Amino acid sequence: MYEVVILGSGPAALTAAIYTARANLKTLILAGNQPGGQLTLTTEVENFPGFPDGVLGPELIELMKKQALRFGAEYKYDTAVEVSLKGTPKRIKTQESEYHTQAVIIATGARSRYLDLPNEKELLGYGVSTCATCDGAFYRNKVVAVVGGGDSAAEESLFLTRFASKVYLIHRRDKLRASQIMQDRVLSNEKIEIIWNHTVEKLIGSKETKLQGIELKSTLDGSLRELKVDGLFLAIGHVPNTEIFHELEKDQLGYLIPAQMGRSYSSIEGVFLAGDCVDHHYRQAITAAGFGCMAAIDCARWLGK
Repeated sequence: MYEVVILGSGPAALTAAIYTARANLKTLILAGNQPGGQLTLTTEVENFPGFPDGVLGPELIELMKKQALRFGAEYKYDTAVEVSLKGTPKRIKTQESEYHTQAVIIATGARSRYLDLPNEKELLGYGVSTCATCDGAFYRNKVVAVVGGGDSAAEESLFLTRFASKVYLIHRRDKLRASQIMQDRVLSNEKIEIIWNHTVEKLIGSKETKLQGIELKSTLDGSLRELKVDGLFLAIGHVPNTEIFHELEKDQLGYLIPAQMGRSYSSIEGVFLAGDCVDHHYRQAITAAGFGCMAAIDCARWLGK
């Protein structure tokens, strides 16, 4: 029997574990399918406080993990496949075992949608990114492209104009899905060129050479063309890792809904929410860590500790 089981192992989960373990709560971290979360797919992180020279994403995660373990948290490379959250104890069935706990902190994060191209994952951090806020500054005076047609793609494109000399926005249709105000901003920005009716078919480059360019395919006539870019930003959405939480309230996109805005409490007693499985607006390591802190403090108080 644990006092707290934390599902996830990204910044939200590990920050929560630092707080709960330091509060002398018997804490178990179940790392999930992608230990460390999306930060492990990032190369250099320059916007996390306390690292003036930047820090590698995997290194930052490892430091957080060591800090949680230092205070006595347990860490298992196991994935929850079924949960029963109502009542006490709460039961968590994993691929390898079953755990009982008084409280649960859900920090399972979200995963980016990808184009499913052969060398896409290999080039993450080497020219391919899913976060302009995280990586845009690396492309100062360079040419970049954004894939997508919604508000996220428009926001990413506009943000990148602060750094890049040229931003291509690639959309498979002849009209953006973004809100009208975002469309107006994109269309009026002289640094942005929209390539309508095209999809990205191929990434040119390798981890050694980094991204050199992309191959585009017309959705009208199937013709191919190459476009030289230094960076490609994927803005085609995220998928929250919340599929197993049938007892909790979710929005239409699958994100978990807190019982009270600005707090970590869920609709079930003793279940707390943190990070990108709840937040689809900010999606930053620092905000996820803040959510983890909030969930841990709320959890400890609920347990009467």
